[in-house]
Formats: sequence, structure tokens, C-alpha cells
Amino acid sequence: MKALRLLATVTGAPRLLGARPAAPPYSLSGAGGTAPAPDRPPVRARLRAWAELLRVSALFTVPGDALAGAAAAGRRPGRGTALAVGASLCLYEAGMALNDWADREEDAVDRPHRPIPSGRVTPGAALAAAGVLTAAGLALAARAGRPALAVASGLAATVWAYDLRLKHTKLGPAAMASARTLDLLLGATATVATMSEAAPGGGTAPAARPAPGPAPAAALPAALLLGAHTYAVTAVSRHEAHGGSTAAPLAALAGVAGIGATVLRGRTAPGKPPGPPADAVRLLLPAFLGAYLSTSAVPLLHAALNPSPPLTQRAVGGGIRAMIPLQAALAARAGAPLNGLAVMGLVPLARALARKVSPT
Repeated sequence: MKALRLLATVTGAPRLLGARPAAPPYSLSGAGGTAPAPDRPPVRARLRAWAELLRVSALFTVPGDALAGAAAAGRRPGRGTALAVGASLCLYEAGMALNDWADREEDAVDRPHRPIPSGRVTPGAALAAAGVLTAAGLALAARAGRPALAVASGLAATVWAYDLRLKHTKLGPAAMASARTLDLLLGATATVATMSEAAPGGGTAPAARPAPGPAPAAALPAALLLGAHTYAVTAVSRHEAHGGSTAAPLAALAGVAGIGATVLRGRTAPGKPPGPPADAVRLLLPAFLGAYLSTSAVPLLHAALNPSPPLTQRAVGGGIRAMIPLQAALAARAGAPLNGLAVMGLVPLARALARKVSPT
């Protein structure tokens, strides 16, 4: 949920650290009988480097945005929801690649093990990946219609602005919160825009118009709640390299409690809710919120009591993973507990992959 972190060389980093320079991943063989150059890294090592660069364990926090958005707009998931998920995944990963490209000099000092300063991924390759992924995300959003493309364009602009300009300013947390807010709205907009593309009888409607029912704007309250959580986590993440802040985890803890209380107030989406009856909502909503609070609040409390870098990083990781049960709770709150159950199915996958690749 660093976020929506959306959006100069490092070859001298080992010397800055006073360490022995590492062998480059690619080199030409020396002349005059010197030892042959090291082989190109194996495929598995290169895949590992890219998985770390793109923080693939955090990917599971993305699909729930579109599912929660569709539920908040009063619609069942459909073709537009799938397109929104694909677009969101591409734009999220573009932000991850761009984030490390923009931070390559800082990471050379603070986190030399990251893929770019360690030489496992070149800066040019990371920047190219960010561009390609952004283009792919916009192309997928365009398939869902112009309204979805407009929202996705705003999301892409926010990601790039955050990574290149706003990350280290006071506007950084607000930019990340805006990115997550837009991502949920993208799911609502794409779902509504494609609902009436298929005309009755198997034909195709001459123009795609939203079916009668709540507009995408109905998803705005849910989007703002997700954005508020993202703001809190991003504010804590600004201290994860050096620690030392007690105020940020405490403020985030208060924010998490407020979000949980707001979601628990009940369903707000107008119209007939899709999915099972309200009894399922009353049963599942507290369970989803309990998972959200335990995943995010406990690490935040530990970081507030001991603001060391490891505990602060753990609090950030917990805040990122907590987006999944929060999305599930937002879907259930909108009357779509099946959407929430589908989102919660991503939790074990995210937890297993986080053991291998850090989400921060």
C-alpha cells in the first residue's frame, strides 16, 4: 500500500563504501593471458535480480484495488475489471523499476545489495522497463474505454511524478495516496464502462455506455480509505533506512484504527449489492478487518516502541501486506463478500513470496 510508491552512476559505489569493488556481471576477457572473464549470470540469478527490482511479492496487493472498485461501484467483476487489473499491475511495476532507477545513487550508500547498485541490473535496463510497462498499462486501460484511459493516465503521471520529483518532499505521501486512490477508481471506471459493450442476443452495442446503476464516483469513499492507509504507510517508509521516528508509526497506528472503525460502520454502496446476502457481509467484514488490523497495527506498535531500521522496515512491509485484507473489507462493505474472499485468497501467496523477495 510506496506506493501508488508510484513514480549519476553507481559504478563507484563500492569505493564510496570502502569495500572491494565487485566483479561486473558482464565483462570482456582480458588480454595478455589474464584469467577469462566471468560468465554471464545464470538465468535464475537474473530472474532473481529482476524480481527484487520489481518487488514482485508486493504485486498481490494490486488486484484487490480493481475488485474493491468494482464492488464499490455496485457491479460484478467483468472484462473491464480484468483489464483494470492488468493495467494496474503494469503501472505498479513501472513504478517499482523507476523507483530504483531514481534512487540508484542513494541505494549505493544505504542499500548496496539492491539490484542496480550491486550491478545485477543496469540503470538503463530499469528505466527502459519502466517505460515499457507504463505503455503496456495505458494500452490495457485503453481497451476498457476512454474513461478508464483517462484515469490510468492520471495514475501513470502520479507514479512518475512521485518517483522522479515528489518522493523526498512533503508531498511524497500524498502522491502515493493519490496513486492508490486512482487505482481503485480505475477498477470502478473500467468495470462500469465495459458493462454494456455486449448487447443482448450476442450482438455488439454501437457505443459502450454504462449500464444503469451507480456511477464510478460511488467508489470514491472506498478509494479515499485505501488512499488514507497508503498515506500512513508511506509516511512511515520515509524512515525505514535510518529509523529513529516514533511519531510516524504512532500516527500511522491511529490512522489504521480510524480506517478500521470507518469501514466497520457498514455498507455504503447504493443499489442492489452483488453476491451473497447481507448475513455473509456481517460475518466476513469483521474477519477481514481483524486481519487488516493485526497485519498492520502490530508491526506499527513495535516500530513505535523501538524505532530501529529493522522494525520500521517490518512495519512498512506489514502495511503493504495489510492492503489485501483492507481491500477485502472494502469489497464486503460494498455488499460483495465473494469479491472479498477472492482478494483474501492472495494473502498466502503474498506471504510465501515475501519470504523470498522483500516487498520494501
